[in-house]
Amino acid sequence: TRATGRGLVLSVWFWAFWRIGHLWELESLARAVVALWIVALSLPLAGLVSDLLEVAERSVGRRGETPLDQTALPLLNKIVRFLIVILGVLVALESVGVDVTPLLAGAGVAGLAVSLAAKDTLSNLIAGILLILDRPFQVGDRIELWSAPGETGSWGDVVEIGLRATKIRNPDNLIVVIPNNEIMRRDIVNYTASGSHIRLRLPFGISYTSDTQLAKRLILESAREVEGVKLEPEPAVIVRRFGDSAVDLELRVWIHEARLRRAIGDEITERVKETFDAHGVEIPYPKRDIYIRSGDASPPAPAPSEPDPAEGSDG
Repeated sequence: TRATGRGLVLSVWFWAFWRIGHLWELESLARAVVALWIVALSLPLAGLVSDLLEVAERSVGRRGETPLDQTALPLLNKIVRFLIVILGVLVALESVGVDVTPLLAGAGVAGLAVSLAAKDTLSNLIAGILLILDRPFQVGDRIELWSAPGETGSWGDVVEIGLRATKIRNPDNLIVVIPNNEIMRRDIVNYTASGSHIRLRLPFGISYTSDTQLAKRLILESAREVEGVKLEPEPAVIVRRFGDSAVDLELRVWIHEARLRRAIGDEITERVKETFDAHGVEIPYPKRDIYIRSGDASPPAPAPSEPDPAEGSDG
């Protein structure tokens, strides 16, 4: 590459000056030439590494470029080039007798202070780079973040993947900005990448006095009538558990379009409610009995009064 050619040319020139310094017994000049040669060589070396990283960037881009790629990969390229040049300067200083230990110690303390001050920012940056490598989702995918706090808009369509945060458009057409480190801490369900066919699990409860087999049949009939429900594999209803006040059933049904899972689930639930009402299947709910006691109640006896300490014996 061009960077390699420049490095070879510079090496030849500095080798010539170094030989002149040795021939004339100018050790200080020879050491200075070596130091300059190291610094100068670090520049084309950084360029060579940059070229290799650009090849990697193009390879990642062919997999589906995102705004995160356009921001993070060039930034990573610049950071690597900067570190190579700094390393060359430190080696050059060491070659001329400069003790670089205080410089490294100072840089370490400064780096620690910066990392503590910008802990959240660095955490989001690292999480953004991990999103590049792992690619759990892309722009346009519909995702859901499990283990998310309630009322936080934990599912929607990805509209932008940034270096610090990811933006999701939730069902209310609101843009929710979620830091990348928060995303990496949660379980991510990608409905787009999973394919259009997914299985729904819908819970239902019936009272202990209701006919379980009748309830199962009514649930299956209601599910088969909903558009978007796959009849093969066949829907199934199982008894999950015996609850405190209900027999807990679960409908397992495959649907054609993952993006419509909530709409299909809503329609199935509504049809089941109507069918249960029509056939007398009771849906249990918490009940409270209130007892009203009638009649005259005698007033409570007054509490005995305590004697006044001032009213004691005359002695």
